[in-house]
Amino acid sequence: MKTITITFILFATLLGSCNSDKTKDNTKTVANSFVEMNSDSLVSCSPRVLKRNTKTGLISLRESQVAELSKNAKQLDNNLPIIGVLMYDDVLTTELTAPMDVFTKPTENGEKLFNVITIAESYDFIVSEEGLKMFPDYTLENAPNLDILIVPSAYDMSLQVKNKELVNFIIAQNNNTEYTVSNCAGATLIGESGVANGRKIVTWIGGGKDLQKNYPDLKVQDDESVSYIEDGKFLSSNGNLASYISSLELLEKLSSKAHRKYVESLIYLDRLQKWNN
Repeated sequence: MKTITITFILFATLLGSCNSDKTKDNTKTVANSFVEMNSDSLVSCSPRVLKRNTKTGLISLRESQVAELSKNAKQLDNNLPIIGVLMYDDVLTTELTAPMDVFTKPTENGEKLFNVITIAESYDFIVSEEGLKMFPDYTLENAPNLDILIVPSAYDMSLQVKNKELVNFIIAQNNNTEYTVSNCAGATLIGESGVANGRKIVTWIGGGKDLQKNYPDLKVQDDESVSYIEDGKFLSSNGNLASYISSLELLEKLSSKAHRKYVESLIYLDRLQKWNN
């Protein structure tokens, strides 16, 4: 009987502690369409709070968790260049994975060449166009100065173009970058920022006319015939699998032709090129 009483007291203490944590912690919502996921108070002791997005199934984070994530951001090697890849909801998955695939590959001797990080507006889950759920390494607020900035796209860039914090981030980072890269409709963010005015740029196949109309100071190339273009520090491609072109071209600039060939062998590029032969 004594054992049962002690067990009950411990359970009641745990239950009260969880309820207390739930009351004290304010949550940072990802969208307005959050609903209660579970009324069981014990579940509130989970690292994720009791709210989820009804559309995407995402769970928001407590403010304390966001602070902890910022405090323990991905560690960087100060001796290596920093490549930052922007991410936002509905981003095209390939335009994130292509540069990460290319730049995270080590040398033949196993040497790491770059810091590769993802950056989003805040510490929230990002859902790609294809439904992949991802989480950023850094936010616009705590991201380090970048040597390379890569701007991917979504099929609809209207929200990104209207996001002043995102546009200002590109402007600010462009002061640091050795290269600024856009893939597909990421060119619209470059256009909105004005950092590449007077420079050649290419966007997704079929998007060039609108890009030129909306940003007349850009020298928009014929996307029907141009897959990749560079003009000074600005590199751009049609996006999707063509994002590998911009990544590999930049890799060669930052390392060597020999290392590029080695990376191409690791990703079986020759198999892709010859798959129908």
